[in-house]
Amino acid sequence: MRNRSSPVEALIVVDVQAASVTGAGALPDAARLLDRTTDLIARARTGGAIVVHIQNDGPAGAGDAPHTPGWELHHPVQAGPSETVIRKTHDDGFEETTLGGLLSSAGVRSLAVCGLMSEMCVQATARTALALGYRVVLPYDAHATHDIPAEPGISEAVPAAVVSRVAAWPLSRDADVTARAADVTFTAPGTRAAH
Repeated sequence: MRNRSSPVEALIVVDVQAASVTGAGALPDAARLLDRTTDLIARARTGGAIVVHIQNDGPAGAGDAPHTPGWELHHPVQAGPSETVIRKTHDDGFEETTLGGLLSSAGVRSLAVCGLMSEMCVQATARTALALGYRVVLPYDAHATHDIPAEPGISEAVPAAVVSRVAAWPLSRDADVTARAADVTFTAPGTRAAH
């Protein structure tokens, strides 16, 4: 794992919604995830970084179907020029959304991605950010997922921690995968050259 200390200019908080972090459907490590994402959001705000909350619009009947209790974002949003919510219907937070345009117009060149699910929406959003030329920081302890259940004839159950590790591994070639969210630092866009 690399650990570069230069600040990032945006924080992308992916799908931290009630259905996945509270109640019976909560991730196995929801408390840790919420602790880390709460801290990242607070420090991003203090540092003047752009904060984008990605909110998944699940299909009808899903736990995160729009306008249901499970769809609600866990973290309060301080709406304004530096903080916003972008809704999505695909794993990738950039696909068919305004995320790319928002980051570009703000002059963002570097960003951190956190949230859930590690192997789906977090990985897809980080991959597109890399493909678009952003410097991407992935704080390892600030993304999470569910256990993968056993599938007879295919595999035993796979613990969520293993799934998250496997999801981060292919990103580590191009992204800065940090061990701790606490090591991520923030700055306002355009105040410091990104490396």
